[in-house]
Amino acid sequence: MKLEVEGRGAYAYTGGKPFDAALPCVVFVHGALNDHSVWTLLARWFAHHGHAVLAVDLPGHGRSAGPPPASVEAAADWLLALLDAAGAARAAFVGHSLGSLIALEAAARAHERATRLVLIGSAYPMKVSAALLATARERPLAAIDMVNAFSISTIAAKPSFPGPGMWLHGSSRALMRRTLAGPSGLDPAAGVNLFEHDFRLCDGYAGGLEAAARVHCPAQFILGTRDQMTPPKAARELAAALRAGTTLLASGHHLMAEVPDALLGALRQTLAARA
Repeated sequence: MKLEVEGRGAYAYTGGKPFDAALPCVVFVHGALNDHSVWTLLARWFAHHGHAVLAVDLPGHGRSAGPPPASVEAAADWLLALLDAAGAARAAFVGHSLGSLIALEAAARAHERATRLVLIGSAYPMKVSAALLATARERPLAAIDMVNAFSISTIAAKPSFPGPGMWLHGSSRALMRRTLAGPSGLDPAAGVNLFEHDFRLCDGYAGGLEAAARVHCPAQFILGTRDQMTPPKAARELAAALRAGTTLLASGHHLMAEVPDALLGALRQTLAARA
């Protein structure tokens, strides 16, 4: 689905169904150097079971025009503007990693529009080590390999997405390389390194607890017990501030690929629960 948001082209995957703003809406927000495709299984299930789905490409990622957002707060404003462009009055906000911070901030900025907040593979503060930031800046392809080694706790989970035996590291690495090679990905002349940029958004976000105080909808964390990027203990303070429940799955950071069925089940249960 192509939209115009803040004067630039934006893209959101609707799960294989035409977007119907009259249905309960679910917005999926991807993490660093990813795009809408990480949500394909979840987006398709909800789109085919009575929901309107918007799995977005953040500005400068995938099919959405750049430049990339200057901050988590700017990305949240863009996300709310995308809802306006799509005609969605209210939505459940579902975000992974960096996307979870954007979902949190959007739910805080427009609390009357948020029906649920689901934070997957999340932590606060979401600090990034100086070594990883430097590698992302100086050797981004090496940083991609590092992040995938940290994010995925097995070689080929069974079942895995999009099919049993899928090489999780290879598919994630290919997506990140493709995103980095996009129009807004890696342009030294323009001073853009999308990988380092996304990590700096995570590292620099300091408004999580203040945002949590403004969230009125039910919140839920879905976390991986083997997550080295955002270990479950790093979400405790934010979860307490949100009065959120926590679901733990046997996974690393990239839950959408490593435990797709378990994640879908947890999200179905969360979004079906009464407020």
